[in-house]
Amino acid sequence: MSSGSPTRPSIRPSSCYGRRPDLITLLGCAALALAAAAGAAQFTSGVNVVEVYAAVTDRTGQSITGLTRDDFTVLEDGAAQTVSVFAAGDFPLSVAIAIDRSFSMSGDRLALAKSAARTFLGELRPSDQAMIIAVGSQTETVAPLSADRQAQYAALTRLDPWGTTGLYDAVIRAIDAIQTAKGRRALVLLSDGNDRYSEASAADALAKARRSDVMIYPIALGRERPVVFAELATLTGGRSFHSSRPQELNTILQTIASE
Repeated sequence: MSSGSPTRPSIRPSSCYGRRPDLITLLGCAALALAAAAGAAQFTSGVNVVEVYAAVTDRTGQSITGLTRDDFTVLEDGAAQTVSVFAAGDFPLSVAIAIDRSFSMSGDRLALAKSAARTFLGELRPSDQAMIIAVGSQTETVAPLSADRQAQYAALTRLDPWGTTGLYDAVIRAIDAIQTAKGRRALVLLSDGNDRYSEASAADALAKARRSDVMIYPIALGRERPVVFAELATLTGGRSFHSSRPQELNTILQTIASE
């Protein structure tokens, strides 16, 4: 998808959060490709109608409002497609928050991740739904998808270090868990990025992400930001981050929420 505006604002598919002034739904036929000014994220589907969410910003990251159907072109293999339905507004959000609880996250890292997750939950609207997923030797849903913030806070409190990181398995299972939810769908992943246990490979996780319509926001809490984190974000229209300081991480989560 590209904007018809002469200023060429950046456009990206969005499963983002609550406060975007102008969130746009496009329904087109077959597999849709959305080409942004700074890159492209592709969505494919075997069905005839595909629902795509797009958030539109200018080069400074400010939201652009008041757009119409005529401001967009939807392409498939370079060919323009028909947009069947166009709507701008605030749409429901369903988000999976996956937290690495492995022993490599013991101490400050896990405490930081749990605190940031609480901050993020507090930024959501009352109607937005969230689920908490614990990532270790096994991937476990510790708070099912709901709008019950108290249950989600309680699940975070109970989260203790355990197991070895099965990161790629967790990405695949988290996508499966949130994929069927209503409205916009997103995965926020907090981890040191060190996969030591998965049956799946990085390529498997990337292939799953490519086939999904879940935006992924990986946040690296270790010394480096793994390459796979950036790839997951790019494939799904999300963003990847690297942080080791509490205030910095809170700012990152607030930035994601404001999108």
